[in-house]
Amino acid sequence: MPALIVGPGGAPQTANRDFLWQVFQRVDKDRSGAISAQELQSALSNGTWAPFNAETVRLMIGMFDRQQRGTISFEDFGAIWKYVTDWQICFRSFDRDNSGNIDGNELRTALTSFGYRLQDGTHHMLLRKFDRMGKGTIYFDDFIQCCIVLHNLTSAFRQFDTDQDGIITIGYEHFIQMVLNTRV
Repeated sequence: MPALIVGPGGAPQTANRDFLWQVFQRVDKDRSGAISAQELQSALSNGTWAPFNAETVRLMIGMFDRQQRGTISFEDFGAIWKYVTDWQICFRSFDRDNSGNIDGNELRTALTSFGYRLQDGTHHMLLRKFDRMGKGTIYFDDFIQCCIVLHNLTSAFRQFDTDQDGIITIGYEHFIQMVLNTRV
């Protein structure tokens, strides 16, 4: 079965409905009519021959599971296909050396282009947090996870940052609630 995402250097495939249906049926191993996180993980490729990050898959299922069942339907699958393909194009644009991963400088460039103004220590922390292989780089699936987590934390923060000055004052319990209610 072809992987949904091709490795470094391969062109993302545009998908029509018939093609997506064929892929959906191959990924739906148990023929349930829905794709579980495990089925989706086995169908995705991060370009390193390592399994796609299970936590990234969980986050994406949570984003696209409109029925809140922990699985994705065919319609959800089309949306997740486009989402991953768009991320692949984005990732490649920041992987300047075409190594198949993003180093610290490439991560800084990516996050800055997304509008994040972070200090060096925060960039280093993000690199360490999402560097699953411990090589000082972030692979495609971990990059998606990093961006989702950063986006979700920023959204949660903005609910309290009513004047948009980048500073909030909240109590400890509100902080706990904010973090635990955030999809990270």
